[in-house]
Amino acid sequence: MTQESGAAGRRGERGGSGQRAGRFDRLLGGAADPATPGPAADRPETPVAVRRAALVVALEAALLLGGALVLLYLTLTGDPESVRSAVGEVVYVSLFGAAMTAAAVGLWRTSPWARGPVVTLQLILAAVGFYAAFHADRPEIGIPVLALVAVELYLLATPEARLAYFRASEH
Repeated sequence: MTQESGAAGRRGERGGSGQRAGRFDRLLGGAADPATPGPAADRPETPVAVRRAALVVALEAALLLGGALVLLYLTLTGDPESVRSAVGEVVYVSLFGAAMTAAAVGLWRTSPWARGPVVTLQLILAAVGFYAAFHADRPEIGIPVLALVAVELYLLATPEARLAYFRASEH
């Protein structure tokens, strides 16, 4: 459909003059041609290190969401001292897992916004892992968390990952 035929169709429908329909098309744009292809994506290929970092974040997100389900199960079947605090903890861990999931998708796509939240969340996880390993006497939880954090920060600090985000921020 061309712009002229779209204007003529609207002119007949609206009962107005050709000048009125032309002004309408100039202000709001004519009808779009449904066969027009969209713009080609000029996004460069995501480097291997960034893809691996996205997979590590996705693993962390899956573990957090699984932990939220376990906490929810324990809250519903147990007798918590404070139901309000227990539900708040479930919501907090779920939101943290959802943020990690969104960040993993952003890393996979090399979105410029994704790297900052991932680094921030990794620093929070590092503090949690350190506390679990050395202060709460739960090294079976803390050491794997610290290992995942170290791998993630290493992958995001590789030259190819930094260059990919430098290029992404230029666009």
